[in-house]
Amino acid sequence: MASPRTVTIVALSFALGLFFVFMGTIKLTPRLSKDAYSEMKRAYKSYAKALPGLKKIGISSVLLRKIIGSLEVGCGVVLTLVPGRPKDVANFLLLLVMLAVLFFHQLVGDPLKRYAHALVFGILLTCRLLIARQSDERPEREDSREELQINDQERNKVKQS
Repeated sequence: MASPRTVTIVALSFALGLFFVFMGTIKLTPRLSKDAYSEMKRAYKSYAKALPGLKKIGISSVLLRKIIGSLEVGCGVVLTLVPGRPKDVANFLLLLVMLAVLFFHQLVGDPLKRYAHALVFGILLTCRLLIARQSDERPEREDSREELQINDQERNKVKQS
């Protein structure tokens, strides 16, 4: 039977992956929702206006939206379907995207209700990454605990003699 940590990682990976595939697709095409696509276009125009440095380096609002949408779709697919370490890389990239999105929302002065989803999904991505990394670090901790127990036993033998 799978450990609770494994079940949690799989569930978070699958749910987050599907969410980011959906949100990335909305940024890239109006096929899922014309209203949401139009809203994304409007929002990214305001982000590009608030960051004039982007235009200087040749990044338009359309290109910014397509880059972020493509990252979300690609990383979402990896989180949903690909096993192993690539999930952690995709998780980290999506976390960076969420931080950028939070920065954009703050920059244009959006109210909390406009970016609460980015905050929540950023927290979920952080939790998933911490849980996934915890499983890698656990054997080291157990080894160090065993070493501490051996050292304590040796000290007790020295005290007794």
